Amino acid sequence: MPKVELNLEDDELKELLLGDRDKAMQSIMAKILDEILKSEATEQIKAKAYERSDERTNSRNGYRVRQLTTRVGSLELHVPKLRHGNFSTQLFKRYQRSEQAFDLALMEMVIQGVSTRKVAEITKKLCGTTFSKSTVSALCNNLDDQVLDFNRRPLTQKYAFVYADAILFKVHRGHVVTSNSLLVAIGIDPSGRREVLGFDIGDSESKASWMDFFSELKQRGLTNVDMFVSDAHCGLKDAVTVQFQGSLWQRCQFHFSNDCTSILALKDRKEVANRLKDLFNAPTYDQAVERRDQLVKDWQAEFPKVVKKLENSFNELMVVYQLPEELRKRLRTNNTIERVNQEIRRRDRVIRIFPNDLSVLRLMGALLIEQNEKWAAGPRYLNMTVYHGIEKDYNSEEAGMLKLVK
Repeated sequence: MPKVELNLEDDELKELLLGDRDKAMQSIMAKILDEILKSEATEQIKAKAYERSDERTNSRNGYRVRQLTTRVGSLELHVPKLRHGNFSTQLFKRYQRSEQAFDLALMEMVIQGVSTRKVAEITKKLCGTTFSKSTVSALCNNLDDQVLDFNRRPLTQKYAFVYADAILFKVHRGHVVTSNSLLVAIGIDPSGRREVLGFDIGDSESKASWMDFFSELKQRGLTNVDMFVSDAHCGLKDAVTVQFQGSLWQRCQFHFSNDCTSILALKDRKEVANRLKDLFNAPTYDQAVERRDQLVKDWQAEFPKVVKKLENSFNELMVVYQLPEELRKRLRTNNTIERVNQEIRRRDRVIRIFPNDLSVLRLMGALLIEQNEKWAAGPRYLNMTVYHGIEKDYNSEEAGMLKLVK
């Protein structure tokens, strides 16, 4: 960087010390950068302005005005023009890098849950200029290719266990606001780490939506899933049965417990939740059956609706007992995907109503990609050593069906 001599007028010093400091700083910064640009031009053509020199390689040809956004405000700079060729400056090369970083920062702000209106306010404070909603939205469009590539990548590994869930969002459709679902699938890879397999928008949580979603996952390579874990979403279980014949389905015990307590008086909820927790913690399937029978006996008169739910859903809740004990705790609930949903909900509360389906996929897809990278670099979620041991006993013609573990 060339050396620069800067002379400040008395009025500028007074403004800096006694007046509008922000305005004075903008003026001073613009002067500094203009002098840098002039010095760089001198170095390139090997002559000062109006200087006669045998070493001169070019001549000046006026200047062009360029706006530079900085933390002290939007500066108007005078970039020298050369009669032959283009003026090259390290200043704007560095600015181009920072400009890209700034664009990414704006995207990150939106991803982190800052609305476009707030982004405009923040950039005004940081840089002395505002960015319209359309500008911020245009920056976010740059994420589309990354999200699309991730969501279309081939699934080349075997994912023995898959968590599935649907998250409702409000989306503008013309002049109407509708509720759409973001369908998400998370798999456990052979090393025991979690991986976001895919996500898509569905019109509802219907069987048709899940069928289309699972069909896309199958086309990308998802096969031989041993067990799906999810809440009792409408149509999900039926879609699993059709698309992944032979795979087991474990109903989330946590959600079931919440479903039961939600229909009870507040004074009874803790007792019922604790008794259900004790049932789900039974060491063996036979002991779970014994505890269920005792609950039915104790609750038949007082909580008949809970008893009915338990009897109707017991087999779906106990599928996890077909796995070794070491794997059951993290495969009996959908909690791993619920934690992701909490982060998604935090952003959703800021946006509230998305302009279209693409905006949902863009923002939530970026969040899911970020989460996927954290999981890839983090510790394994399941110890798959036991699983790989029992997997060797599978009959290849039985499509991965697990045998009951006593």
